[in-house]
Amino acid sequence: MTAAEAVSPVTIRCGFCLTPNRVDLARAAHRPACGQCGRPILLDRPVKVSEEDFDATVLGELLVAKVDTDHAPSVAQRFGIRGIPTLILFKDGSEVGRSVGFEPERVRALAEEAVS
Repeated sequence: MTAAEAVSPVTIRCGFCLTPNRVDLARAAHRPACGQCGRPILLDRPVKVSEEDFDATVLGELLVAKVDTDHAPSVAQRFGIRGIPTLILFKDGSEVGRSVGFEPERVRALAEEAVS
């Protein structure tokens, strides 16, 4: 089994109509569309998440997500986010690494951890 075949679906909110959609990341190249409005689920950029869908989206497989902490203050408080940008690496639902501010070397190290 390849890494792509091992990926389970994740829940991603449509950026246009905000409907949650289950998306198979192994088929991301096929340009998934929202089941409600039919617009594309844009996976070529960080996925925006809200308080309501944070757990369902972020605690899935490897996924880059963007949280607007001004609109999701409980997520910021829950994870102690005090500086922007903050990159948090989760594995199996638990935090395993963090980078705060501009730290390109630390981000590179976290990315290497994520794929190993």
